[in-house]
Amino acid sequence: MMSLVTDSPVHSSSSDDFASYLDAQLGSGSTGTSGSSADDETDNESDHESERIKRRKAEKLEILEEPEGSTSHEYSEQILDSEQIVETTIKQDSCSHPGSFGGMCMRCGKSLEEKSGVTFGYIHKGLWLANDEIARLRKTDMKNLLRYKKLYLILDLDHTLLNSTSLAHISSDEEHLRGKVDSREDVSKGSLFILEHMHTMTKLRPFVRTFLKEASEMFEMYIYTMGDRSYALEMAKLLDPKREYFHERVISRDDGTQRHQKGLDVVLGQESYVLILDDTEQAWTKHKDNLLLMERYHYFASSCQQFGFSCKSLSEMETDENEGDGALATVIGVLKRVHTIFFHELEDELAGRDVRQVLKTLRKEVLEGCKIIFSRVFPTHFPARQHQLWKMAEQLGATCTVDLDDSVTHVVATDAGTEKSRWAVKEKKSLVHPRWIEASFYFWKRQPEESFSVDQKASS
Repeated sequence: MMSLVTDSPVHSSSSDDFASYLDAQLGSGSTGTSGSSADDETDNESDHESERIKRRKAEKLEILEEPEGSTSHEYSEQILDSEQIVETTIKQDSCSHPGSFGGMCMRCGKSLEEKSGVTFGYIHKGLWLANDEIARLRKTDMKNLLRYKKLYLILDLDHTLLNSTSLAHISSDEEHLRGKVDSREDVSKGSLFILEHMHTMTKLRPFVRTFLKEASEMFEMYIYTMGDRSYALEMAKLLDPKREYFHERVISRDDGTQRHQKGLDVVLGQESYVLILDDTEQAWTKHKDNLLLMERYHYFASSCQQFGFSCKSLSEMETDENEGDGALATVIGVLKRVHTIFFHELEDELAGRDVRQVLKTLRKEVLEGCKIIFSRVFPTHFPARQHQLWKMAEQLGATCTVDLDDSVTHVVATDAGTEKSRWAVKEKKSLVHPRWIEASFYFWKRQPEESFSVDQKASS
Protein backbone atom coordinates (compact mmCIF):
# COMPACT_ATOMS: atom_id res chain seq x y z
CA MET A 1 0.00 0.00 0.00
CA MET A 2 1.21 3.49 -0.78
CA SER A 3 2.39 5.84 1.92
CA LEU A 4 -0.37 8.28 2.82
CA VAL A 5 2.26 10.96 3.46
CA THR A 6 4.59 10.63 0.52
CA ASP A 7 1.98 9.69 -2.06
CA SER A 8 -0.84 11.97 -0.97
CA PRO A 9 -2.69 13.50 -3.95
CA VAL A 10 -2.22 16.90 -2.25
CA HIS A 11 1.23 16.86 -3.83
CA SER A 12 -0.05 16.38 -7.36
CA SER A 13 -1.01 18.90 -9.99
CA SER A 14 -4.00 17.15 -11.52
CA SER A 15 -6.91 14.85 -10.76
CA ASP A 16 -5.11 12.08 -12.65
CA ASP A 17 -2.56 11.84 -9.86
CA PHE A 18 -5.34 11.84 -7.31
CA ALA A 19 -7.00 9.07 -9.29
CA SER A 20 -3.74 7.13 -9.35
CA TYR A 21 -3.54 7.29 -5.58
CA LEU A 22 -7.08 6.03 -4.98
CA ASP A 23 -6.82 3.40 -7.68
CA ALA A 24 -3.75 2.08 -5.88
CA GLN A 25 -5.63 2.16 -2.57
CA LEU A 26 -8.60 0.30 -3.98
CA GLY A 27 -6.44 -2.19 -5.80
CA SER A 28 -4.30 -3.04 -2.79
CA GLY A 29 -6.57 -5.90 -1.80
CA SER A 30 -8.96 -6.25 -4.69
CA THR A 31 -7.40 -9.02 -6.70
CA GLY A 32 -4.96 -11.84 -6.47
CA THR A 33 -2.05 -12.67 -8.70
CA SER A 34 -4.00 -15.23 -10.68
CA GLY A 35 -7.27 -15.33 -12.55
CA SER A 36 -8.48 -14.99 -16.12
CA SER A 37 -9.87 -11.85 -17.70
CA ALA A 38 -13.59 -11.39 -18.23
CA ASP A 39 -13.07 -10.34 -21.84
CA ASP A 40 -10.36 -8.88 -24.08
CA GLU A 41 -11.85 -5.40 -24.01
CA THR A 42 -11.72 -5.25 -20.21
CA ASP A 43 -8.13 -6.54 -20.26
CA ASN A 44 -7.03 -3.85 -22.70
CA GLU A 45 -8.78 -1.06 -20.81
CA SER A 46 -7.26 -2.14 -17.51
CA ASP A 47 -3.76 -2.47 -18.99
CA HIS A 48 -4.09 0.93 -20.62
CA GLU A 49 -5.22 2.43 -17.33
CA SER A 50 -2.24 0.92 -15.50
CA GLU A 51 0.21 2.28 -18.05
CA ARG A 52 -1.43 5.72 -17.90
CA ILE A 53 -1.13 5.74 -14.12
CA LYS A 54 2.53 4.79 -14.26
CA ARG A 55 3.29 7.53 -16.80
CA ARG A 56 1.47 10.16 -14.76
CA LYS A 57 3.27 9.14 -11.58
CA ALA A 58 6.65 9.16 -13.34
CA GLU A 59 6.10 12.49 -15.12
CA LYS A 60 4.09 14.57 -12.69
CA LEU A 61 3.91 13.17 -9.15
CA GLU A 62 6.54 14.90 -7.03
CA ILE A 63 7.26 13.27 -3.68
CA LEU A 64 7.42 15.67 -0.75
CA GLU A 65 7.91 14.82 2.90
CA GLU A 66 6.06 16.39 5.79
CA PRO A 67 8.34 18.55 7.95
CA GLU A 68 8.97 16.96 11.33
CA GLY A 69 6.76 18.34 14.10
CA SER A 70 4.28 20.11 11.83
CA THR A 71 0.55 19.50 11.98
CA SER A 72 -1.46 18.26 8.99
CA HIS A 73 -3.01 21.73 8.63
CA GLU A 74 0.37 23.49 8.76
CA TYR A 75 1.78 21.01 6.27
CA SER A 76 -1.10 21.61 3.86
CA GLU A 77 -0.58 25.37 4.11
CA GLN A 78 3.12 24.97 3.28
CA ILE A 79 2.24 22.94 0.19
CA LEU A 80 -0.40 25.40 -0.92
CA ASP A 81 2.10 28.25 -0.57
CA SER A 82 4.53 26.62 -2.99
CA GLU A 83 4.57 27.69 -6.60
CA GLN A 84 4.28 24.09 -7.75
CA ILE A 85 0.74 23.86 -6.37
CA VAL A 86 -0.42 27.43 -6.96
CA GLU A 87 0.64 27.37 -10.60
CA THR A 88 -1.49 24.38 -11.59
CA THR A 89 -2.53 23.83 -15.18
CA ILE A 90 -6.19 24.32 -14.27
CA LYS A 91 -7.16 27.28 -12.13
CA GLN A 92 -9.22 27.02 -8.96
CA ASP A 93 -12.30 28.69 -10.40
CA SER A 94 -12.57 26.05 -13.16
CA CYS A 95 -11.55 23.04 -11.06
CA SER A 96 -14.13 20.27 -10.73
CA HIS A 97 -12.85 19.45 -7.19
CA PRO A 98 -12.86 15.64 -7.43
CA GLY A 99 -11.94 15.24 -3.79
CA SER A 100 -10.17 16.68 -0.80
CA PHE A 101 -8.04 15.98 2.24
CA GLY A 102 -8.62 18.15 5.30
CA GLY A 103 -11.06 20.39 3.45
CA MET A 104 -8.68 21.31 0.61
CA CYS A 105 -9.11 20.21 -2.98
CA MET A 106 -6.55 17.65 -4.08
CA ARG A 107 -6.44 19.10 -7.55
CA CYS A 108 -6.20 22.84 -7.05
CA GLY A 109 -5.67 23.29 -3.32
CA LYS A 110 -8.74 25.46 -2.80
CA SER A 111 -10.48 25.35 0.56
CA LEU A 112 -13.86 23.66 0.12
CA GLU A 113 -16.55 24.79 2.55
CA GLU A 114 -19.73 23.79 0.72
CA LYS A 115 -19.62 20.55 -1.21
CA SER A 116 -21.75 17.62 -2.30
CA GLY A 117 -20.32 14.15 -2.08
CA VAL A 118 -19.38 11.57 0.54
CA THR A 119 -16.71 11.40 3.24
CA PHE A 120 -14.61 8.21 3.21
CA GLY A 121 -12.96 8.51 6.60
CA TYR A 122 -12.43 4.77 6.91
CA ILE A 123 -10.03 4.87 3.94
CA HIS A 124 -8.21 7.93 5.26
CA LYS A 125 -9.16 10.50 7.86
CA GLY A 126 -10.39 13.67 6.18
CA LEU A 127 -10.88 12.09 2.75
CA TRP A 128 -13.89 13.41 0.82
CA LEU A 129 -14.91 12.46 -2.73
CA ALA A 130 -17.26 14.23 -5.11
CA ASN A 131 -20.13 12.22 -6.60
CA ASP A 132 -18.63 12.22 -10.10
CA GLU A 133 -15.31 10.96 -8.78
CA ILE A 134 -17.04 8.24 -6.77
CA ALA A 135 -18.80 7.09 -9.93
CA ARG A 136 -15.50 7.05 -11.84
CA LEU A 137 -13.72 5.07 -9.13
CA ARG A 138 -16.56 2.57 -8.90
CA LYS A 139 -16.45 2.00 -12.63
CA THR A 140 -12.67 1.54 -12.59
CA ASP A 141 -12.73 -0.82 -9.62
CA MET A 142 -15.62 -2.79 -11.11
CA LYS A 143 -13.65 -3.47 -14.30
CA ASN A 144 -10.67 -4.57 -12.24
CA LEU A 145 -12.73 -6.98 -10.14
CA LEU A 146 -14.63 -8.44 -13.09
CA ARG A 147 -11.32 -9.29 -14.75
CA TYR A 148 -10.67 -11.64 -11.85
CA LYS A 149 -14.27 -12.83 -11.62
CA LYS A 150 -14.96 -11.18 -8.30
CA LEU A 151 -17.96 -9.36 -6.81
CA TYR A 152 -18.39 -7.32 -3.62
CA LEU A 153 -19.50 -8.74 -0.27
CA ILE A 154 -20.52 -6.58 2.71
CA LEU A 155 -20.35 -8.38 6.07
CA ASP A 156 -22.05 -7.41 9.30
CA LEU A 157 -20.28 -8.30 12.55
CA ASP A 158 -22.58 -8.83 15.53
CA HIS A 159 -24.91 -11.86 15.30
CA THR A 160 -23.59 -12.55 11.78
CA LEU A 161 -19.87 -13.35 12.05
CA LEU A 162 -19.55 -13.23 15.84
CA ASN A 163 -21.25 -12.47 19.15
CA SER A 164 -19.93 -10.15 21.87
CA THR A 165 -20.97 -9.43 25.44
CA SER A 166 -19.86 -7.12 28.21
CA LEU A 167 -17.83 -8.91 30.87
CA ALA A 168 -20.25 -7.46 33.41
CA HIS A 169 -23.16 -9.25 31.70
CA ILE A 170 -21.72 -12.77 31.83
CA SER A 171 -24.28 -14.93 33.64
CA SER A 172 -23.50 -17.38 36.43
CA ASP A 173 -23.98 -20.26 33.97
CA GLU A 174 -21.38 -18.66 31.68
CA GLU A 175 -18.60 -18.25 34.24
CA HIS A 176 -17.01 -21.45 32.92
CA LEU A 177 -16.06 -19.48 29.78
CA ARG A 178 -13.45 -17.41 31.61
CA GLY A 179 -11.24 -20.49 31.84
CA LYS A 180 -11.68 -21.36 28.17
CA VAL A 181 -10.63 -18.14 26.44
CA ASP A 182 -7.99 -18.37 23.72
CA SER A 183 -4.68 -16.57 23.62
CA ARG A 184 -4.40 -13.48 21.43
CA GLU A 185 -0.78 -14.26 20.60
CA ASP A 186 -2.00 -16.36 17.68
CA VAL A 187 -5.56 -15.23 17.06
CA SER A 188 -5.99 -17.48 14.02
CA LYS A 189 -6.05 -20.57 16.27
CA GLY A 190 -8.81 -19.34 18.60
CA SER A 191 -12.50 -18.45 18.63
CA LEU A 192 -13.21 -17.15 22.17
CA PHE A 193 -11.45 -14.00 23.32
CA ILE A 194 -11.46 -11.52 26.17
CA LEU A 195 -10.62 -7.93 25.26
CA GLU A 196 -9.80 -6.51 28.70
CA HIS A 197 -9.36 -2.93 27.49
CA MET A 198 -12.90 -3.02 26.07
CA HIS A 199 -14.37 -5.08 28.96
CA THR A 200 -15.70 -7.44 26.32
CA MET A 201 -15.81 -11.17 25.57
CA THR A 202 -16.21 -12.16 21.91
CA LYS A 203 -17.06 -15.52 20.35
CA LEU A 204 -16.41 -16.06 16.65
CA ARG A 205 -19.14 -17.99 14.84
CA PRO A 206 -18.27 -21.58 13.92
CA PHE A 207 -16.88 -21.96 10.38
CA VAL A 208 -16.09 -18.22 10.13
CA ARG A 209 -12.41 -18.65 9.24
CA THR A 210 -13.15 -21.15 6.48
CA PHE A 211 -16.00 -18.91 5.33
CA LEU A 212 -13.73 -15.85 5.00
CA LYS A 213 -11.04 -17.81 3.17
CA GLU A 214 -13.47 -19.27 0.63
CA ALA A 215 -15.43 -16.03 0.23
CA SER A 216 -12.24 -14.04 -0.42
CA GLU A 217 -11.67 -16.06 -3.57
CA MET A 218 -14.98 -14.79 -5.01
CA PHE A 219 -15.46 -11.37 -3.42
CA GLU A 220 -13.80 -8.17 -2.34
CA MET A 221 -15.04 -7.97 1.22
CA TYR A 222 -16.02 -5.11 3.52
CA ILE A 223 -16.92 -5.11 7.20
CA TYR A 224 -19.89 -2.85 7.95
CA THR A 225 -21.09 -2.61 11.54
CA MET A 226 -23.30 -0.39 13.66
CA GLY A 227 -20.62 -0.60 16.34
CA ASP A 228 -18.18 2.27 16.82
CA ARG A 229 -14.88 2.41 14.95
CA SER A 230 -12.65 1.19 17.78
CA TYR A 231 -14.84 -1.89 18.22
CA ALA A 232 -14.96 -2.54 14.47
CA LEU A 233 -11.17 -2.46 14.18
CA GLU A 234 -10.70 -4.80 17.15
CA MET A 235 -13.13 -7.31 15.65
CA ALA A 236 -11.36 -7.04 12.29
CA LYS A 237 -8.09 -8.00 14.04
CA LEU A 238 -9.74 -11.14 15.43
CA LEU A 239 -11.27 -12.13 12.10
CA ASP A 240 -8.42 -11.05 9.85
CA PRO A 241 -5.19 -10.92 11.89
CA LYS A 242 -2.98 -10.95 8.78
CA ARG A 243 -5.04 -8.28 6.96
CA GLU A 244 -5.66 -10.64 4.07
CA TYR A 245 -9.35 -9.98 3.55
CA PHE A 246 -10.45 -6.46 4.50
CA HIS A 247 -7.41 -4.15 4.44
CA GLU A 248 -8.82 -0.63 5.06
CA ARG A 249 -12.39 -1.66 4.18
CA VAL A 250 -13.78 -1.57 7.73
CA ILE A 251 -16.87 0.65 8.01
CA SER A 252 -18.46 1.59 11.32
CA ARG A 253 -21.46 3.68 12.36
CA ASP A 254 -19.08 6.67 12.48
CA ASP A 255 -18.65 6.42 8.70
CA GLY A 256 -22.32 6.19 7.67
CA THR A 257 -24.29 9.06 6.17
CA GLN A 258 -27.65 8.19 7.81
CA ARG A 259 -28.34 7.64 11.49
CA HIS A 260 -29.32 4.03 12.38
CA GLN A 261 -29.02 3.01 8.72
CA LYS A 262 -26.41 1.32 6.58
CA GLY A 263 -25.96 2.40 2.98
CA LEU A 264 -23.87 1.53 -0.05
CA ASP A 265 -23.05 5.20 -0.65
CA VAL A 266 -19.90 4.72 1.46
CA VAL A 267 -18.89 1.57 -0.43
CA LEU A 268 -16.78 1.98 -3.55
CA GLY A 269 -18.62 -0.73 -5.43
CA GLN A 270 -21.47 -0.71 -7.95
CA GLU A 271 -24.80 -1.73 -6.36
CA SER A 272 -25.47 -4.27 -9.09
CA TYR A 273 -22.34 -6.21 -8.05
CA VAL A 274 -22.82 -6.07 -4.24
CA LEU A 275 -24.11 -8.77 -1.89
CA ILE A 276 -24.80 -8.10 1.80
CA LEU A 277 -24.81 -10.52 4.75
CA ASP A 278 -26.60 -9.10 7.79
CA ASP A 279 -28.99 -10.30 10.47
CA THR A 280 -31.02 -7.06 10.45
CA GLU A 281 -33.12 -6.24 7.40
CA GLN A 282 -34.19 -2.87 8.84
CA ALA A 283 -30.61 -1.62 8.64
CA TRP A 284 -30.70 -1.84 4.82
CA THR A 285 -34.04 -0.27 3.85
CA LYS A 286 -32.62 1.03 0.55
CA HIS A 287 -30.77 -2.16 -0.38
CA LYS A 288 -33.01 -5.09 0.55
CA ASP A 289 -32.55 -6.67 -2.88
CA ASN A 290 -28.81 -7.03 -2.17
CA LEU A 291 -29.36 -8.65 1.23
CA LEU A 292 -29.00 -12.25 2.32
CA LEU A 293 -30.67 -12.19 5.73
CA MET A 294 -28.72 -14.24 8.26
CA GLU A 295 -30.10 -16.27 11.14
CA ARG A 296 -28.86 -14.53 14.27
CA TYR A 297 -26.00 -16.02 16.24
CA HIS A 298 -26.93 -15.90 19.96
CA TYR A 299 -23.97 -17.39 21.80
CA PHE A 300 -24.17 -15.32 24.99
CA ALA A 301 -27.08 -14.98 27.43
CA SER A 302 -27.10 -11.19 27.05
CA SER A 303 -27.70 -11.64 23.31
CA CYS A 304 -30.76 -13.80 23.93
CA GLN A 305 -32.10 -11.30 26.44
CA GLN A 306 -31.52 -8.42 24.03
CA PHE A 307 -33.97 -10.00 21.58
CA GLY A 308 -36.50 -11.10 24.20
CA PHE A 309 -35.68 -14.81 24.35
CA SER A 310 -36.14 -16.50 27.72
CA CYS A 311 -34.33 -19.70 26.74
CA LYS A 312 -30.77 -20.53 27.71
CA SER A 313 -28.00 -19.38 25.40
CA LEU A 314 -25.60 -21.67 23.56
CA SER A 315 -22.83 -20.84 26.01
CA GLU A 316 -25.04 -21.62 29.02
CA MET A 317 -25.85 -25.00 27.51
CA GLU A 318 -22.13 -25.49 26.70
CA THR A 319 -22.84 -26.13 23.04
CA ASP A 320 -22.54 -24.24 19.73
CA GLU A 321 -23.67 -24.17 16.12
CA ASN A 322 -22.58 -27.09 14.01
CA GLU A 323 -19.40 -26.30 12.10
CA GLY A 324 -20.40 -28.28 9.01
CA ASP A 325 -24.03 -27.29 8.48
CA GLY A 326 -24.45 -24.07 10.48
CA ALA A 327 -25.45 -20.68 9.12
CA LEU A 328 -22.10 -19.71 7.61
CA ALA A 329 -21.52 -23.14 6.09
CA THR A 330 -24.96 -22.85 4.49
CA VAL A 331 -24.57 -19.32 3.17
CA ILE A 332 -21.15 -19.95 1.60
CA GLY A 333 -22.88 -22.53 -0.59
CA VAL A 334 -25.43 -19.92 -1.65
CA LEU A 335 -22.68 -17.39 -2.39
CA LYS A 336 -20.86 -19.93 -4.54
CA ARG A 337 -24.05 -20.63 -6.47
CA VAL A 338 -24.70 -16.90 -7.03
CA HIS A 339 -21.11 -16.42 -8.19
CA THR A 340 -21.31 -19.34 -10.62
CA ILE A 341 -24.59 -18.16 -12.12
CA PHE A 342 -23.37 -14.57 -12.46
CA PHE A 343 -20.12 -15.38 -14.25
CA HIS A 344 -20.87 -18.63 -16.07
CA GLU A 345 -24.60 -19.08 -16.67
CA LEU A 346 -25.97 -15.66 -17.64
CA GLU A 347 -25.94 -14.89 -21.34
CA ASP A 348 -26.04 -11.08 -21.39
CA GLU A 349 -22.91 -8.89 -21.41
CA LEU A 350 -20.88 -9.11 -18.21
CA ALA A 351 -20.99 -5.37 -17.52
CA GLY A 352 -24.79 -5.39 -17.72
CA ARG A 353 -25.45 -8.21 -15.26
CA ASP A 354 -27.07 -7.60 -11.89
CA VAL A 355 -26.37 -9.80 -8.88
CA ARG A 356 -29.70 -8.74 -7.34
CA GLN A 357 -31.60 -10.50 -10.10
CA VAL A 358 -29.54 -13.66 -9.57
CA LEU A 359 -30.34 -13.57 -5.86
CA LYS A 360 -34.04 -13.04 -6.52
CA THR A 361 -34.19 -15.95 -8.97
CA LEU A 362 -32.38 -18.33 -6.62
CA ARG A 363 -34.62 -17.39 -3.70
CA LYS A 364 -37.81 -17.98 -5.69
CA GLU A 365 -36.80 -21.56 -6.43
CA VAL A 366 -36.98 -22.57 -2.75
CA LEU A 367 -40.78 -22.92 -2.37
CA GLU A 368 -41.75 -22.86 -6.02
CA GLY A 369 -45.03 -24.71 -6.58
CA CYS A 370 -46.26 -24.32 -2.99
CA LYS A 371 -49.60 -22.63 -2.30
CA ILE A 372 -49.91 -21.55 1.32
CA ILE A 373 -52.79 -20.49 3.54
CA PHE A 374 -52.24 -19.28 7.12
CA SER A 375 -54.45 -20.21 10.06
CA ARG A 376 -54.44 -17.95 13.12
CA VAL A 377 -50.80 -17.08 12.63
CA PHE A 378 -51.39 -13.35 12.32
CA PRO A 379 -53.29 -11.07 14.73
CA THR A 380 -56.85 -10.54 13.45
CA HIS A 381 -56.28 -6.78 13.14
CA PHE A 382 -53.02 -7.22 11.18
CA PRO A 383 -53.20 -7.25 7.32
CA ALA A 384 -51.95 -10.72 6.38
CA ARG A 385 -50.12 -9.55 3.27
CA GLN A 386 -48.00 -7.19 5.36
CA HIS A 387 -46.80 -9.86 7.77
CA GLN A 388 -43.17 -10.90 7.59
CA LEU A 389 -44.03 -14.60 7.12
CA TRP A 390 -46.30 -13.83 4.16
CA LYS A 391 -43.53 -11.76 2.56
CA MET A 392 -40.93 -14.44 3.25
CA ALA A 393 -43.07 -17.13 1.62
CA GLU A 394 -43.62 -15.01 -1.50
CA GLN A 395 -39.92 -14.21 -1.75
CA LEU A 396 -39.29 -17.95 -1.69
CA GLY A 397 -41.58 -18.43 -4.68
CA ALA A 398 -44.69 -19.66 -2.87
CA THR A 399 -48.19 -18.38 -3.63
CA CYS A 400 -50.04 -17.13 -0.52
CA THR A 401 -53.83 -16.99 -0.34
CA VAL A 402 -56.71 -16.32 2.03
CA ASP A 403 -59.12 -18.56 0.11
CA LEU A 404 -59.23 -22.22 1.04
CA ASP A 405 -59.55 -24.58 -1.93
CA ASP A 406 -58.08 -27.80 -3.30
CA SER A 407 -55.13 -25.98 -4.87
CA VAL A 408 -53.71 -25.18 -1.41
CA THR A 409 -50.69 -27.40 -0.67
CA HIS A 410 -49.73 -26.16 2.82
CA VAL A 411 -51.60 -24.88 5.85
CA VAL A 412 -49.33 -22.92 8.18
CA ALA A 413 -50.53 -22.90 11.78
CA THR A 414 -49.46 -23.24 15.40
CA ASP A 415 -52.72 -24.94 16.46
CA ALA A 416 -53.87 -28.23 14.94
CA GLY A 417 -57.40 -27.61 16.19
CA THR A 418 -58.35 -24.78 13.84
CA GLU A 419 -60.80 -25.39 11.03
CA LYS A 420 -58.12 -25.00 8.34
CA SER A 421 -55.75 -27.29 10.23
CA ARG A 422 -58.36 -30.03 10.47
CA TRP A 423 -59.10 -29.58 6.75
CA ALA A 424 -55.39 -30.07 5.98
CA VAL A 425 -55.32 -33.35 7.91
CA LYS A 426 -58.54 -34.59 6.28
CA GLU A 427 -57.41 -33.66 2.74
CA LYS A 428 -53.88 -34.93 3.34
CA LYS A 429 -52.32 -31.54 2.82
CA SER A 430 -49.16 -30.45 4.61
CA LEU A 431 -49.83 -28.92 8.02
CA VAL A 432 -46.66 -27.10 9.11
CA HIS A 433 -45.49 -24.73 11.80
CA PRO A 434 -44.46 -21.17 10.76
CA ARG A 435 -40.87 -22.12 11.50
CA TRP A 436 -40.96 -24.23 8.32
CA ILE A 437 -41.03 -21.02 6.26
CA GLU A 438 -38.32 -19.40 8.37
CA ALA A 439 -36.04 -22.43 8.17
CA SER A 440 -36.48 -22.67 4.40
CA PHE A 441 -35.69 -18.97 4.13
CA TYR A 442 -32.47 -19.11 6.13
CA PHE A 443 -31.23 -22.40 4.66
CA TRP A 444 -32.20 -21.47 1.07
CA LYS A 445 -33.73 -24.90 0.70
CA ARG A 446 -37.20 -26.37 1.20
CA GLN A 447 -37.13 -28.09 4.55
CA PRO A 448 -38.80 -31.48 5.25
CA GLU A 449 -42.40 -30.79 6.26
CA GLU A 450 -42.36 -33.66 8.76
CA SER A 451 -39.66 -31.85 10.73
CA PHE A 452 -42.05 -28.93 11.31
CA SER A 453 -45.36 -30.69 11.88
CA VAL A 454 -47.96 -29.19 14.22
CA ASP A 455 -48.67 -31.25 17.36
CA GLN A 456 -52.13 -32.70 16.80
CA LYS A 457 -52.25 -34.41 20.19
CA ALA A 458 -52.04 -31.10 22.03
CA SER A 459 -55.21 -29.88 20.31
CA SER A 460 -57.29 -33.02 20.84
